[in-house]
Order: sequence, then C-alpha cells, then structure tokens
Amino acid sequence: MSTNFQQLTQVLPELENHPRAPLFSRSSDLEPLHNLGQHLGIKLDAKRDDSLPLAMGGNKVRQLEYYLGQAVEQKADTVLITGAVQSNFVRLCAAAARKLGMRPILQLEDRVPKDDVAYNTSGNVLLLKLMGGEIEYFPEGENESAADANLDRMAAGIAAEGGNPFVIHLGINHPPIGALGYAAAAVETWLQHRALGEMPDHVVVPSGSGLTHAGFLVGARAIGWDVSVLGICVRRDATQQSARILRRANEVAELLGGKVTITEADVQVDDTSLAPGYGQMNAQVLKAITSAAEKEALLLDPVYSGRTMAGLLDHLESGVIKPGEHVTFIHTGGTPAIFAYQSDLQ
Repeated sequence: MSTNFQQLTQVLPELENHPRAPLFSRSSDLEPLHNLGQHLGIKLDAKRDDSLPLAMGGNKVRQLEYYLGQAVEQKADTVLITGAVQSNFVRLCAAAARKLGMRPILQLEDRVPKDDVAYNTSGNVLLLKLMGGEIEYFPEGENESAADANLDRMAAGIAAEGGNPFVIHLGINHPPIGALGYAAAAVETWLQHRALGEMPDHVVVPSGSGLTHAGFLVGARAIGWDVSVLGICVRRDATQQSARILRRANEVAELLGGKVTITEADVQVDDTSLAPGYGQMNAQVLKAITSAAEKEALLLDPVYSGRTMAGLLDHLESGVIKPGEHVTFIHTGGTPAIFAYQSDLQ
C-alpha cells in the first residue's frame, strides 16, 4: 500500500502546520522478511526507508523535508550541516540542497577513530564530492554544541557577504523540526499495517540524535497507536539516551499541538550492542549485517541499521521480543557507508 501526504494529514492534521519541502512522492515499502523471521522465530518485516528515492535513500530524507521546508520559506540560498565523516544525514542534505537549488556546506566531524583510506574517501564522502558539496572538517567530533557553534560562525560569514544561509543544528538545544518527518512515518506505517489487517507488537528503530525515535514514538501516540517502540542506542548509553528521547519526544509533541505527553514508560532504549562506540564494529553488529545479507539480501550499514538489527537480536535473547511476535524493523539506510567499512566487513 502506498500513501500520499494528504492521507497522512487526514490522520494527523497537525503536520500541515509546518512548512515542508517534498523530496519523495510515495510511501516506502513494508517488506516481509520471511527467511530471517523464520530463522529468528518471529514474524518480521522491514519499513524500507533505505529505498526512499534521493541519493541512495535513508531516514534523513524525511527529516530534511521539514528542515528544508523552513529553508525554502526563508528563501535560503545556502544550507549548512554537521555530522560524522560517513554521515548519511550530510550526504542526503547535500542531495536535497542540490535538488532545491541551494549551496551545500558540509562539516565533517572527527567522531570515529578510523583513519583508513576507504573510510575517509569512499562511501558517503565520495558521493559528497560527486555532488559538489563544500566540505569543511571539524576536530571536536563528540562536542555537539561546539560543532553547531562552528556552523553558526560559518553562516555569519556567508550572511556578511550577502548570502542567506540556513543552518541545520544537531544539538539538543535547537527545535527537533526534523522529527516531524518520523511522526509522519509512524502514521504511514500504521496505515500500511492497517491495510494488511495486522499490527506489530514492536517497532525497532535506531536511537542517535533522537529525532527518528522520538518522532516515530510521538506520531504513534498522537494517533492512538500504543505499539512498543524499541530504540537501539547508536551513540550514547541507555541512561543518557533515555533522558534525551524523553525531552525530544515532548518537544515534538508540542510541535504537534501538545495533544499527547510522553512519559518515561513510553521510552525504551537499549545499549547492549553499543560498545565500543559510535560507528565502530563489534561482533554483534557484524553478525546482524551478515545474517540480514545472507537470509534476505538486506544490506545494513555498521553505524545505524546494522547496530539496530543487532539490538533486535539482543531483544530476542533477553526476552523483550518473544517467539512468535510480530516485529517491524525500520531500515534507516546507510548503504554507501558499507563501502567505507570494507576493512571491518572483510
């Protein structure tokens, strides 16, 4: 079943209160994963946001519709963003900026302790260069506020020269506008399951900056869908991430009119597969990537989607997900990064 934006706003009208720059025109597929599900003893499907039609896809396409909706409304001519060297968000921001006729300035943070040639030149970095993105490097990769402040400094310089820049901040002290895209995704996923006549017991999502996780959780609760939303930590431990998601989710709820309140009981995060840290391979992530590839030809990356699948496997082992239950895996993309991690995958 494919939906359009008008169908989503009929269910969640508050989405129309925010400017949006359309970057795709149909819903992503909800694909049954029969082989992997049978292997794991559950009913499993994947929400294929990796197939969204912009520069190799990914979840950030949905977030960028709302960030760049504001940029278009403000008649911006330049977009600035920050992220790790192999950031999917940065790659998709460059692509969306080009589509909308804007200049992309891309700050790559030294966030992952990898210095091999493939990591620094292949995957998303290669695509940035193909799209003519202006790349700047930033050494303080774990300092969100410093990274955002450096974007603001660059933006001030552009404005002083007569440009009209728009900054996409990633730090927690800026409004989570992009999360609206995943509130919409929750409605889309709910409509697809309703058409099939069966709702999942759990939805499994990555939990990093928090906008995908918080947006989906709020979107679900805003339409009365009480599905268990399991967030898998990809950058911070569970204690830090739980507090972050609770704050972000209630900020998103306010953006949608304040009709729902998210409580600690709604926020589920797990960091079992996080070590040794963001963007770094471990045995659980490698197992998840190879299992998905061998059973379903489903390609997962080591940073987000592979770690999220590893978290799903952890939840099966711990009993949070029980045999026979129905699970929807949100595939957030990251395909280009696979080539940047070839040394780990080989």
